Amino acid sequence: MDINLSINGKSHAVQVQEDMPLLWAIRDIVGLTGTKFGCGVSQCGACSVLVDGRLTKSCSVSVLDAVEKEIFTIEGNSENLEFLRQAWTDGNVPQCGYCQSGQLIAATSLLDTIENPTDKDIDKAMSANICRCGTYTRIKKAIHTAVKLKNQTL
Repeated sequence: MDINLSINGKSHAVQVQEDMPLLWAIRDIVGLTGTKFGCGVSQCGACSVLVDGRLTKSCSVSVLDAVEKEIFTIEGNSENLEFLRQAWTDGNVPQCGYCQSGQLIAATSLLDTIENPTDKDIDKAMSANICRCGTYTRIKKAIHTAVKLKNQTL
């Protein structure tokens, strides 16, 4: 089946099977490999993307459900993601790094909806993303740092 996907502001004509998960279209067809496969059952968050601004586990969403919607991946650019990337780097957040694209997308979703999140807001927003290395404290600190960086530039 031939469809068009809008990913990070660019249109991609792709040929896919109807039941293909969005994750595989992003990774294998379009070639954006930053979004990771972790569990395949929406439990770990490694495959997180934004679809029309909503945090979405791309391993469990059909590619057809993303047609005529805007998909945002870790390869995209947004103000909040840029501040988060800087905070992640400054705070040396990743250990193995595998989950970090999903963590960054979840944090972007959080900052897109709450300008100055509390620890409780962060815990709630990030709870669906698993980090097997246990970098949760560094992630929380980096989100607070990103908010500070953003506020310094305004």
